[in-house]
Amino acid sequence: MAHEPTRLRTIAASTIIAALASGTTIAHAVEGGASFIEEFDDLTSERWYVSDGWSNGDHQNCTWSKDQVAVEDGVLRLGFAAERYKDRENVCGEVQTNERFGYGTYEVRMKAVEGSGLNTGFFTYIGPVHKQPHDEIDFEVLGKDPSKVQVNQYVDGENVGDEKLVEVTGGAADDFNDYAFVWEEGRIAWYVNGELVHEATDPDKLPSHASKIYLSLWGSDTLTSWMGAFEAPGEPVAAEIDRVAFTAPGDECQFPESVACAD
Repeated sequence: MAHEPTRLRTIAASTIIAALASGTTIAHAVEGGASFIEEFDDLTSERWYVSDGWSNGDHQNCTWSKDQVAVEDGVLRLGFAAERYKDRENVCGEVQTNERFGYGTYEVRMKAVEGSGLNTGFFTYIGPVHKQPHDEIDFEVLGKDPSKVQVNQYVDGENVGDEKLVEVTGGAADDFNDYAFVWEEGRIAWYVNGELVHEATDPDKLPSHASKIYLSLWGSDTLTSWMGAFEAPGEPVAAEIDRVAFTAPGDECQFPESVACAD
């Protein structure tokens, strides 16, 4: 796959309109991919694309680097380190699925990174770079306060104003925790360690396009009101991901802790 920039927090309306006007077929959420469970025995290029050589915009103070992505002992590590690459003074790690997924249950077992100005994310995204509108569903741990995780969604490039900070018992950066959301027609439900923590049911605030799954760690010097003032880590740090799974509607749950088992 050719290098492609990932999501941007702000998408110009004209860009979205141009993508729609181009005659590109819109892939709606119900058309997504098949169930899978990833336990990171390795990182296969058939499923995962490693971001390398660009950043997501002026707000990001690191360049995605394949050297910040590694699998060790069944754990995916996404790093952040002080190292100049391209036009940024730091490097950071991200992976994304090659395939797009629609309605279903999305789950990750993850240990986030602590540090003001850092963001550990598990999310779905599709956007103008894919010739689609910008739709997104998020879990984001802001390193300034890893006792919480933020959940939210974007529709057609707009933050719908439905974000919520949710307590993570024991802390998101101190141990592995399970994060999941169930995306279905008419509803998104977010779960932390198996407990329902937030729901969205307003049809105007629900994404409707099949999206790629992303895992990332990045930093910002400018988004201080949201992420806090950036404090450079004294040494390289890394988020750790033990498992990622997608379960399509109607399929059997794939591991005992899955919220799909409860359904």
